[in-house]
Amino acid sequence: MPVVAVTRETDRLRELMDHRLDRLLEGETDKLAFLGADLDVLREVLLGFVREGGKRLRPAFVYWGHRAAGGSPDDEAVYAAGCAVELMHAGALMLDDVMDEAGTRRGRRTAHLTMAAYHDARGWRGSATRFGESTAVLFGMLAYTWADAALLHCGPRLPAALEVFNQLRTEVIGGQYLDLAHAARRGGDAAEAGRISTYKSGKYTVERPLHLGHAVADGPARLRAVLSAYALPLGEAFQLRDDVLGVYGDPAATGKPVGADLRQGKQTWLTAVARERAGAYGAALMDNVRDEDDVEAARALITATGAREAAEERIGDLVARAVAALEGAGIPGDAAEGLAELADLATRRGT
Repeated sequence: MPVVAVTRETDRLRELMDHRLDRLLEGETDKLAFLGADLDVLREVLLGFVREGGKRLRPAFVYWGHRAAGGSPDDEAVYAAGCAVELMHAGALMLDDVMDEAGTRRGRRTAHLTMAAYHDARGWRGSATRFGESTAVLFGMLAYTWADAALLHCGPRLPAALEVFNQLRTEVIGGQYLDLAHAARRGGDAAEAGRISTYKSGKYTVERPLHLGHAVADGPARLRAVLSAYALPLGEAFQLRDDVLGVYGDPAATGKPVGADLRQGKQTWLTAVARERAGAYGAALMDNVRDEDDVEAARALITATGAREAAEERIGDLVARAVAALEGAGIPGDAAEGLAELADLATRRGT
């Protein structure tokens, strides 16, 4: 399949996913009619967040994992699985924003701040901040619940799909814990930072969505190993790109503020390499990023140590490894091309 045809297929997939998400969201929201007038704010915050943001990258990996396993593009079950992953991702982002005290996401105010303002505007009693965080947690839990509702439409392959989906959720929750604990402890090397990014982001962005598509298609067991050989280096490259954008990106393009990870002391591969190369001075600087001047100093240090250049080289190497894993693996040609295109799409964001 020519590249332009693969791109067209990816665009078609997004349209189909958006349509199915809309149907699912409306059906599930109808079950909350008992909320009365408060249903309007849930629609605005949670449904708006799911509908208006994101690249549908994870559903695309579900789809191409399904196609790689011989699944049909007309199989409704793969779109149900894609909706499940997208809803889980939306919930995870809302919870992540509470933990990180983030101000913006996808170019809009985060859910907990929106709900705090909602509380304030009505003059309700109690802490608006606490209300905002609590309701955002509930919205995140609701998105997780709706993900299960989506997965129920996977037909006879539901048990196999649910097994993969639960593994996906377990890994991302464990990875998020490692991320929080690591930042609190401070320090750490590039290997530890890589382990965190693998479980916090890489596996749930690439590997498990591919495995989910494979499970829905009832693909051959040997193919899971091939998909993992592609997914693991690509998942690491995806997170490395995210780390670079977190330090150097344009907020207008990324939809979130730059430098937040530095202020929170998050230990990424990028910052770990800078710390190792800069010695005690670098560690002290990276451990005490408080304001915009500190962010700029940390950014300059990362550049001066060559850590940013090293990250870009590593991204290129990892993507090459991922694509090479598809060669001679017996994957249908259109699926191999679709996965190669996704590798590029996932790691060139904002560049």
